[in-house]
Amino acid sequence: MEKITSFTVDHLRLVPGVYVSRIDHVADNPVTTFDLRMTKPNCEPVMNTAEMHTIEHLAATFLRNHKEYADKTIYFGPMGCRTGFYLVLSGEYTSEDIIPLMIELYQFMAGFEGDIPGAAAKDCGNYLDMNLPMARYLSKKYLDEVLLHITKEQLNYPC
Repeated sequence: MEKITSFTVDHLRLVPGVYVSRIDHVADNPVTTFDLRMTKPNCEPVMNTAEMHTIEHLAATFLRNHKEYADKTIYFGPMGCRTGFYLVLSGEYTSEDIIPLMIELYQFMAGFEGDIPGAAAKDCGNYLDMNLPMARYLSKKYLDEVLLHITKEQLNYPC
């Protein structure tokens, strides 16, 4: 079998950033998958499931309620390696196109207070596995260290 595209990225050179992972066409409509890499693979500790689960709930709720991107959001969810998230949007975008949206999203998550959306037994299959303080910390770290000062290296996969 051929390696899938995401396994051909040099994870030894990959840094936290916002990357276009792939652009697919479904019934002639473009769909863009983004790699929101929050930690440096194989160097930094991976995120724990509780904070990733919390970020997933917050981000999915925010994006699906966003005035411009609600109808364009197909999916937001964790990477299995726990170094980041995938965002899938209907349409063809570059990494630069979504930086304002990502800043808005991560500001929302970094400052979120209150009950985590969907964190109840009737709404979620693992509602107890949540960590809002750590989700807020990681969101602020990504916002401050990556999104607010993003470089070309953090917008394009390493060659």
